Parts: sequence; structure tokens; C-alpha cells
Amino acid sequence: MNLDGVVVREAGRGDYESLLALEQKVIAAERPYNSSLKESGAYYYDIEKLISDQNSKLVVGEVAGVIIATGYAQVRQSKPALEHDSHGYLGFMYVADEYRGLGLNKVILQDLVSWGHLQGVTNFYLDVYAENNPAIRAYEKFGFRSSLLEMKLYTEG
Repeated sequence: MNLDGVVVREAGRGDYESLLALEQKVIAAERPYNSSLKESGAYYYDIEKLISDQNSKLVVGEVAGVIIATGYAQVRQSKPALEHDSHGYLGFMYVADEYRGLGLNKVILQDLVSWGHLQGVTNFYLDVYAENNPAIRAYEKFGFRSSLLEMKLYTEG
């Protein structure tokens, strides 16, 4: 399989239901890395806002009208201690199993980073579970490096 026939485009309102379903696939894929995720009713993204917000770009990869990949970039204010005032935050990075390893994630990342550059952003961040080695390798191939590790403590109280 190759990327022939895959179209990467900006998401629109007509994609909403498909994106909701893909969001659940993202959550299901990440559940093994986070036992605190709800079994039902979990959601991560305000998809309608990502589609309509001028400070965000949500893209999809599709084949024959079926969405098989997603990703978004959002311009956010940076912490005051940082040299840059704003940064690009990347999220909703998903590629369907049968299209993984073909470079589609790279195509989507390039599209989002290019859009970020047009917004004046040169620093980009994303979150990935520390044990999600395939995702970490994909981001490292693109040029990302580990920066901050979030730690969690659960106590019964």
C-alpha cells in the first residue's frame, strides 16, 4: 500500500460525525497508557471549535471520501518564562492502522507546521504517552525531541 489516492485537506463542518468517531479511536488507542480514561463518555477535543477557530487548523487525510487520518495545529500563548510569546500545539494525531508506516503522519505534520509558520510560529509542542513508543519514534523522525515528562501519582484516600 502507498499514499496514492490519499488526499490531505482542511476539515469542514461536514466531517464532524466522522471526526467524533475517530476521536473515540484515539481514546481507545491511548486507554492502555492511561487507566484513568473513562470507559464511556470520554472526549478530548472541541472539534467544532477546531474547525471554525482562526487560530486552529484541523486537517484530515481521506481515501475515496473516507477519513483515515487527522491532526490539528493551534496557536497558543506560551508561558511568560519562555522566549517565544506563542507556539503551535499539535494534537488529534491519528492514522488508521492499515495506513500506518506509509508516511501519512509526516505529510500531516508538514502541513500543520507550514500553517504554523504562516501564523508566525516557530516552536511546536505535542503530548504523547511516555510508553507509546511507535508514536514517539514517528515524532522523533520528524524532528521532535523529548522536553518535559508529566508524572502522575494516584492515591486512595
